[in-house]
Amino acid sequence: MQKKLTTLLLAMMLGLGTLSLAACDNDGPAENAGESIDNATDDAQDSMEDAGDNIQDSMDDAGDSMEDAVEDNN
Repeated sequence: MQKKLTTLLLAMMLGLGTLSLAACDNDGPAENAGESIDNATDDAQDSMEDAGDNIQDSMDDAGDSMEDAVEDNN
């Protein structure tokens, strides 16, 4: 649930950033800075998703190990 909320919030931020950049006709320093922020936000989102996937995988592995331990003790 939290991952979906984070993804939604980041998508909204990117959408608002895109709309504000669309209002600019010339590529100036502000637009370049906005693009850099957008890229950083995309990278942060990718990193957060990767971290969430890694945590999920670790939890799945831990659950499997616990199940194996219980089966071995029975």
